[in-house]
Amino acid sequence: MKHQARKRFGQNFLQDSGVIYSIVAAINPDSNMHIMEIGPGLGALTRPLLSNLDHLDLLEIDRDLVAYWKQEDLKGLNVIEGDALQYDFLGWAKAKSSGGASCKVVGNLPYNISSPLLFHLVSAAHVIDEQVFMLQAEVVERMVSKAGGSEFSRLSVMLQARYDMELVLEVPPEAFDPQPKVNSAVVRMIPRQDFDLNDAQWRALEKVVAAAFSQRRKMLRTNLSSYADRITLSESELKARAQDISVERYVEWAKTLAA
Repeated sequence: MKHQARKRFGQNFLQDSGVIYSIVAAINPDSNMHIMEIGPGLGALTRPLLSNLDHLDLLEIDRDLVAYWKQEDLKGLNVIEGDALQYDFLGWAKAKSSGGASCKVVGNLPYNISSPLLFHLVSAAHVIDEQVFMLQAEVVERMVSKAGGSEFSRLSVMLQARYDMELVLEVPPEAFDPQPKVNSAVVRMIPRQDFDLNDAQWRALEKVVAAAFSQRRKMLRTNLSSYADRITLSESELKARAQDISVERYVEWAKTLAA
């Protein structure tokens, strides 16, 4: 199929066979699992995944690609037309995992929606066993960065509070057509087994982390001044900046605020 990549959908089609093999190996598909692929494009991952699965769900927003995959009529392939930012991943995973099968969500994500999509998927993390995504490299660097690092950010805290993550593979622009102007990377995200925040505590975490990182260069005595009567900051924490505080400490503050 000849398909013109569409900028508004952030389309860059993976074509490097070595990279494709490495990503499929990282996903490690087998017939006992249910997989949702977001944005299949022209099928760089789709076809090798399907060769190892009894069933594969595709979520695609581009109507031309939806039509293409439907006319392919491949056994075990279910094509869903929709916007990943609006899709009910929780409902999908609950339905698929009801028989005890594992569920994975994978894909070469459109870089222009990567962060909001990652946050959208958090609500389904308790029923999704693993996520493997290709993303802009600098986003993955922020996702896996540790406290004290220059890349440690709001994204780092919120995702590390919910997932164990690892950078699996770095991917150069030449692996795509058309070539993006940035480097890419593959990240594996596995929901943390020790995650114990309820909804109120998660909302409190969102608020305190957003406040802490609202002005990165300022000390926490300034950024968290509105919380001074509810959480206790040590003398060193008052003089610290948001990127110097561990994920665990932010979680402690959130639990205190929600109590």
